[in-house]
Amino acid sequence: MPSWVEEPEDSDGVPLVWRRCLARLEEELTSRQFNTYIRPLQVRQEGNKLVVLAPNDHVKKQVRDEHLPLVWDIFDLEEHDDVRELELTIGSRDRSVGAPLRVERTRKASTDPLEPNIDRSHVFANYVEGKSNELAKAAAQQVAMNVGKSYNPLALYGGVGLGKTHLMHAVGNEVLAKTPDANVVYLHSQAFVNDMVKGIGTGTIRETMQYYSSVDVLLIDDIQFFAKKIRSQEEFFHVFNAVVEQEHQMVLTCDKYPTEIDGLEERLKSRFVGGLTAEVEPPELETRVAILKKKGEAEGIEVPDDVAFH
Repeated sequence: MPSWVEEPEDSDGVPLVWRRCLARLEEELTSRQFNTYIRPLQVRQEGNKLVVLAPNDHVKKQVRDEHLPLVWDIFDLEEHDDVRELELTIGSRDRSVGAPLRVERTRKASTDPLEPNIDRSHVFANYVEGKSNELAKAAAQQVAMNVGKSYNPLALYGGVGLGKTHLMHAVGNEVLAKTPDANVVYLHSQAFVNDMVKGIGTGTIRETMQYYSSVDVLLIDDIQFFAKKIRSQEEFFHVFNAVVEQEHQMVLTCDKYPTEIDGLEERLKSRFVGGLTAEVEPPELETRVAILKKKGEAEGIEVPDDVAFH
């Protein structure tokens, strides 16, 4: 075994018994299984009890159903008599290098309000529904009514110009209509990368990531642009875990099914499909006509049927 396995406790306070277990799990599991479900776990020892902290419910269920029996087998094989109980729960320890964020809920003072950057024109009422997008719209409405409870994350995927961003803003507007002081943030994935780079340059990266981790609803557009940006993926992984762990809401969009995005870490792919993924497909003729008429109506222009169907 590597020398680090035998050290009594590393700088992160990881118990020796768990580091030995990790070494065996890494040998027994595929790299995808280990990196997606085992590596994100954090552990602390309380007497004869080992408390295993999963970043969210998806990981917790997977570990409980698929990997916990193997963990107990390793304990028995290694004769770890000092562990008689194992508690698997959702949570995290205070963040250090490579560990998920634990964020204290913070808000700006009421004298310095932060205006939500949501497009107020994109609401559910003016979103044209058809067979191509009815599931996505229904899921978005459900998320807006039950923030952090129904589907978390909600991932909307499909081609350019099909209305994914409209639905994302509609979620934000619906949440703000019900809870005006909710902290709802929309941004393109590239803006997240830019903020991270700026934070590194100014020495404020921790504060930047803590801010994103504390919002009530985080709307991230075009997550495919995280591909091959390793540091950005690492930071977003921690932000994602913190938001979901607090039962705040994450809504994502991308141009293809998340697991098909090349250059994205497996653990992020797993997180992105851990809630509900809904495809927004190209609309059929009738829906295209309805969209055209709706846009004309918004501009004060009447579009005749013969023109719309042409």
